[in-house]
Amino acid sequence: MAADAGKRKRPNILVTGTPGTGKTTTSTALAEATNLRHINIGDLVREKNLHDGWDDELQCHVINEDLVCDELEDVMEEGGNIVDYHGCDFFPERWFDLVVVLQTDNTVLYDRLSKRGYEGAKLSNNIECEIFQVLLEEAKESYPEDIVIPLKSDNIEDITRNVSTITDWIRSWPPAS
Repeated sequence: MAADAGKRKRPNILVTGTPGTGKTTTSTALAEATNLRHINIGDLVREKNLHDGWDDELQCHVINEDLVCDELEDVMEEGGNIVDYHGCDFFPERWFDLVVVLQTDNTVLYDRLSKRGYEGAKLSNNIECEIFQVLLEEAKESYPEDIVIPLKSDNIEDITRNVSTITDWIRSWPPAS
């Protein structure tokens, strides 16, 4: 459990994974099921200009991690948040009580990303990330292993099951010490 969790009345959860694994779909459904606040980092970065410009090759904003953390500090201390982002190593460890890493079969992921218009380096980099489980390793290196859980996210049945699993975890939070 995160060091500051004793002060919070509701847990903070990070939902991470390669783009296309269902983070936003899962986080939105989870927020509806639990009344926790869904924070989509990509949207936050765009809305509040928390970036250092645009990367033409990868077709995305270059986020300013310090600005993002400064923006979120107070709301994370309060608790009750579901943070949705494809990276996890720059967030303070103390923020999260559970880190969910969504994983998707490579052929399913390829189709999802292609439908989004991903191509070239952006497509291949994301598929390679999933093949080599980069985000799972990043999560395990950044947070206590006992709070990091990988969940399969290939279809709507998986997403429904994942929301149910995480909702059950939230209902039993905080764990008995």
